[in-house]
Amino acid sequence: MRLQKFLARAGAASRRGSENLMTAGRVTVNGEVVTELGSKVDPLVDEVAVDGRVVRLADGPVTLMLHKPAGYVTTMSDPQGRPTVAELVPAAEHPGLFPIGRLDRDTTGLLLFSTDGELGHALLRPRGHVEKVYTALVEGRPSAAQLEHLREGIELDDGPTLPARVALVEGEAAAAALAVLDVPPAAPEGASRQYARACSARARDRSIVRIGLHEGRKRQVRRMLAAIGHPV
Repeated sequence: MRLQKFLARAGAASRRGSENLMTAGRVTVNGEVVTELGSKVDPLVDEVAVDGRVVRLADGPVTLMLHKPAGYVTTMSDPQGRPTVAELVPAAEHPGLFPIGRLDRDTTGLLLFSTDGELGHALLRPRGHVEKVYTALVEGRPSAAQLEHLREGIELDDGPTLPARVALVEGEAAAAALAVLDVPPAAPEGASRQYARACSARARDRSIVRIGLHEGRKRQVRRMLAAIGHPV
């Protein structure tokens, strides 16, 4: 088995991270530093260590699910000192834990973490056909033509998007989606009647769009919806 594959499966780091550990001289096999990426090991015979800590396949990878709240950056550390998702998972108990993909800071929803680099690679590669579904509350009501434009792929500043599954969410499904999105009341308690009417009118002029993607760019859903004139 290739050493970097062994490290990823043992949960030492992601596949790319395992390669970086090797080239940095932090990996030893039977006490000898190994930096060549093509090196192979026998999991039943060889002792592999990272920074002096022995890693074994028997330890097994760990995969966690997190319902990410708004306000957290999807990274394990942030040089700007912002709250990160690392604060929400037992990272110290599982060295090598990393988020699979990302959600924007103000986006809520399912986020997977794992120490299994092979799993992360399989889920993130476009050919893996793993769809990511987003639900967004937008201003106004997109027309059928605009929704079709999103389905076919839309031009963004970093290139065209892949075809997407797009639909309006209506009826009981819309009510359920609003509950999940935790949308606050249209007007705050104690607001004047005039202001409350204005807020209610604005609340009626919005809709819910569900988008299924097979790619993941920075703030992609927000940019796609803004491009058709219906920002989140």
